[in-house]
Amino acid sequence: MSGQSITDRIAAAQHSMTGSAISKAVCKATTHEVSGPKKKHLDYLIHCTNEMNVNIPQLADTLFERTANSSWVVVFKALITTHHLMMYGNERFIQYLASRNTLFNLNNFLDKGALQGYDMSTFIRRYSRYLNEKAMSYRLVAVDFTKMKRGIDGVMRTMTTEKLIKTLPIIQNQL
Repeated sequence: MSGQSITDRIAAAQHSMTGSAISKAVCKATTHEVSGPKKKHLDYLIHCTNEMNVNIPQLADTLFERTANSSWVVVFKALITTHHLMMYGNERFIQYLASRNTLFNLNNFLDKGALQGYDMSTFIRRYSRYLNEKAMSYRLVAVDFTKMKRGIDGVMRTMTTEKLIKTLPIIQNQL
């Protein structure tokens, strides 16, 4: 028997019955099990971002719904999954996140139900702020700084002075 809770199994079964493979994969990637999201679920979600017939807003909204959970484990896994899709998924995913007015509103998140909940709640609030800032940076300059070419002929070294002066404060905020 796996470490999935009954709630996780019921939610996955409901998504199977409604035919939503994406919702099922998000549910399975963000279980109550204290371990990282499984690679097969992350790979499937990355594959989904590359499919033209997949509804990216629905995928993102399903992840946002998981952050409304009271368990730090589920919320943390939803943030990890979102970050993973921002990094390795199709650019349409981060473009959609950048177009939204709000992403994660976890400033007051606190898990009182678990032993590690208090410590992890602080980290979750910080991590969600980072992802919000990452999406905002993408909105402002239409590029993900973590994917930029680096080195002697890197993007930052070849930018005009004016563009560099505009870009550096945005990078600083993201960091």
